[in-house]
Amino acid sequence: MYERVVEIIMFLVNELKSSKQLSEVDVAVLSNNGYTASEISTAFSWLFERMNVGQAMVEQSEANPASHRILHDVEKMVISPEAYGYLLQAQQFKILTNSDIETIIERIMAAGFSTVGIPEMKSFIAGMLFDTDSQQGSGGRISWGSNDSVH
Repeated sequence: MYERVVEIIMFLVNELKSSKQLSEVDVAVLSNNGYTASEISTAFSWLFERMNVGQAMVEQSEANPASHRILHDVEKMVISPEAYGYLLQAQQFKILTNSDIETIIERIMAAGFSTVGIPEMKSFIAGMLFDTDSQQGSGGRISWGSNDSVH
């Protein structure tokens, strides 16, 4: 379920980048693609929890471009180009920080995977996003109940 919520978050942030407001996002598209109301609600909750009043989730590009992590040759053998692209996309959408990227790559290498594709990368990203032990300021408002919804 976590991986599917990451997919929804990526979709929502992409919609925000195209100058839409969250209220303008067509949730029916997500439902039609097989996402449950609980998964959609959880993704919205995650976004709302991280948005400050008056501050957009997706900011304009800064004058200094963000640094990009270059994979070591051994890391390139394990992490597929598609999976690494997905990781960078999450960073570009400001879902992950540079520190998060480093942590994910370290976890992948420490776990001893022979290859990591997009499905595995989604799992690592979900683990980073929903690791409530390490999140500061997370009031535990993300709910996984089947009847929960955001209005």
